[in-house]
Amino acid sequence: MGEFEEIEALWLIWPQTDHKNGESVQDVTLQIIDALYKDLQIVISCADQDIYAKAKNILEKRYPTSDNVQLRIVPSVEIWTRDMGPVFVEMTDGTHAIADFNFDSWGYADTLDPYSQIEESFDEEVAKSLGLSLISSTMISEGGNRELNGKGTLITTEVVEKGRNPHMTRNEMEAEYQRLLGVDKVIWLQQGLMEDRHTFLGPLKVEHESAYTVVTTNGHVDEFARFVNDSTILLADIDSADMHDPIARENDRRLEENYRILAESTDQDGNPFHIIRLPLPPSIFSTLSPGDYVYDYIKDLEYRDGSVFPDGEAVKVIVPASYLNFIITNRIIVGQKYWRKGMPEVLKSRDEGARNILQKVFPDKKIIMVDALAVNLGGGGLHCISMHQPKIKKN
Repeated sequence: MGEFEEIEALWLIWPQTDHKNGESVQDVTLQIIDALYKDLQIVISCADQDIYAKAKNILEKRYPTSDNVQLRIVPSVEIWTRDMGPVFVEMTDGTHAIADFNFDSWGYADTLDPYSQIEESFDEEVAKSLGLSLISSTMISEGGNRELNGKGTLITTEVVEKGRNPHMTRNEMEAEYQRLLGVDKVIWLQQGLMEDRHTFLGPLKVEHESAYTVVTTNGHVDEFARFVNDSTILLADIDSADMHDPIARENDRRLEENYRILAESTDQDGNPFHIIRLPLPPSIFSTLSPGDYVYDYIKDLEYRDGSVFPDGEAVKVIVPASYLNFIITNRIIVGQKYWRKGMPEVLKSRDEGARNILQKVFPDKKIIMVDALAVNLGGGGLHCISMHQPKIKKN
C-alpha cells in the first residue's frame, strides 16, 4: 500500500536514550503523539518491562481519557521503526501479512551481530502478537529506502540496496521486491544525500573543517524522494542560495541525476510521474561530545579513509536535515522544522516555505511541523521512527 492511503494505526518505539545529551528524543515522540492521537491509534512498543512502566506512567498522565494510545512490549535497541518494523502487505485474498526482510544494522555490522538480530526480530514479534503470517527473505533492505505508490511501483536507492546485498543482481533484488511487496516495477535512483553517507567512510570536508555524519544509512530514499499519491513524487531540491556550500553542490548534482531518472521513468502502467520539488534546508551542523550516545558509538568505528577520530574531544557533525522525512496520516502531515531562536532567518524562511509546499501537496490535510533535531542527530527523521498500519484483515 502507499503511505498516503488510509491507515488505522501508526507504530512508534519508546526511546531508551537521547542521541545527544540535552536533546530529548522522548519530547519529539510526544509531539508526534500529541499531533495524531485524536485521529488514529498510536501503537508504542517498549523494549522491556521497565521501559513499558516508564512510558505507561508518562502516557497515562498525558492522555488520561484516550483509548488511542496503546503500549506493547517488543524487544528493540533503537527507535527506527520504519527500517525494521512491520511492513504490512495485502495478499491476493484481501488478508494481510508482514514482509520480513533481513537486517544488518544499516551496514555497520552483519546479520549475525546480536544487535542486528534483536532488531531483525522486531517485525517477527509483531507478526506473532497480531496473528499474521510472515513472508521472509535473506535479502537485506530497510523500509526507509523503499517508496511505494500502492499500485505496483517502487522507488529505491541503488547504492544502499547494492551495498547491503553485494552478491545480488538487480534482477534478483527485483524478484524479492515482487515476492515480498507485490511490486511490478522498480525505479533505481543512484545516490542519496551527502549528509546521509555512512559514517565509517570518514568525515565530510566542509571548507577548512571536517564534519562527521551521525550513524547514517548511506542514502535512504525517504530523505529526498517521496510518493505523495500514486502518480506524484516530491523530490528534494537545492536552493541556489546554498550553492557556495560544497555539500549542497554535491547534493545538487545527485538530485538532478535522480530527477532525470524519475522524469524519464513511468509507473507500472506506462504513465509519467508528476514531480514537485521541495528545497532542502541549508546545511545544519551541531557538536557531539564524550558521553553523548552517538559520539560514543562513532568514536569506535574503523574509518575507511584512514582518518583518526579525536577521541576525548568534541567533534563537529552534520545533521541529516530534510523536509522530505515527514509522516503521512489520514488527516495530518507531521513534518520537520529546524529554526530555533538565534539561528539565521533564512532557515526560518526555509521552514515556512517547506510547510507551504506540503500544504499545497496535501490540501485536505493539516500540516504540523515539529522540531525534530533530537531525532535527526541519531541519523534519521520522523518518517524513520514511524510505521503505518492499515486496517488489518485476517483469515
